[in-house]
Amino acid sequence: MNQFKEDNFYKEKNIASKFQIKGTPITIERYGCGHINTTYLVKTDKNKRYILQRISDAFDVKILMDNISAVLKFTSENINDERGSMKLVKTLDGKNFYSDSTGNYRVYEFVEGSVCLQTAENKSDFYECAVAFGKFQKMLEDFPAETLGEPLKNFHNTIDRYRLFKEAITNDVMGRAKLVKEEIDFALSHEKDGSILQKMRELGELPIRVTHNDTKLNNVLLDEKTHKALCVIDLDTVMPGLAAYDFGDSIRFGAATAAEDEKDLSKMTINLDLYHTFAKGFLDSCDLTEKEIETLPLGAKTMALECGVRFLTDYLNGDTYFATHYEGQNLDRCRTQFKLVSEMEKHFDEMRLL
Repeated sequence: MNQFKEDNFYKEKNIASKFQIKGTPITIERYGCGHINTTYLVKTDKNKRYILQRISDAFDVKILMDNISAVLKFTSENINDERGSMKLVKTLDGKNFYSDSTGNYRVYEFVEGSVCLQTAENKSDFYECAVAFGKFQKMLEDFPAETLGEPLKNFHNTIDRYRLFKEAITNDVMGRAKLVKEEIDFALSHEKDGSILQKMRELGELPIRVTHNDTKLNNVLLDEKTHKALCVIDLDTVMPGLAAYDFGDSIRFGAATAAEDEKDLSKMTINLDLYHTFAKGFLDSCDLTEKEIETLPLGAKTMALECGVRFLTDYLNGDTYFATHYEGQNLDRCRTQFKLVSEMEKHFDEMRLL
């Protein structure tokens, strides 16, 4: 990847000054914990702060930024608090991103008085996470979702995920299939369940909405004093989808009782208290159809299953997609997700009590 060095950032590139910011940059430093884009905090001599990001080369930047621009324009017209939506800063020539030999860049206004948490400090934080994503759905309920592009094709098309999974089993490029027969059998035995939402989508049985598709707590800004939800950030995976996707991924990550790569599977189950806390915050903040509400528990199970299948597929393919820090990490991740699916199945009647 072609990347500039930080120590000569504004001597040789001065990317921030290519945007319509107020003042001249006086400090530019790395910011946040993101692993996809490279993020900087820019401070100017006019006492203004901005977020500058080098956009990952994995994305089609034109589709990505057209999506983000359209969504932010729409949400900015439907908020009371100016901190209720991120604000994209245009380039000097009026574009929504800047490109040069080192990559593609964008700038957002910094949301003052906000905090971004990596983990919930209490149940209320998880509730506010749900409120943020519920409000996101509510603000965009009249947005024509079909006009958005797909920066990641077939992202939650579980039927297609299973197609790729079966190809990985057949090809078995690393000779690992024989080592994970139990996991393969589990995945294949759940293929029908995992395909329900996609089939409902294809049949037009559920509304197509603007979905965020990365609904973790660290993609929500909270008021630094009250910890009340302000807005949703990281819109790179915004695209047409189902409400159950966003709900389900929040539960898969936030209501699980163990880390994604926990080796001791006895630690993994679903925290029903957190599940219902999130469900309340989400449903209190958006208007879903009765049919959509019925699919939310299935969304949680489907997202965990889909994620497990993706981890297992990558393990079979030689760990070429997800970053790993030790051998077998994708297999550990797969096993925790499949255990979570099993635990959800045990408690599914309770999960349906929304």
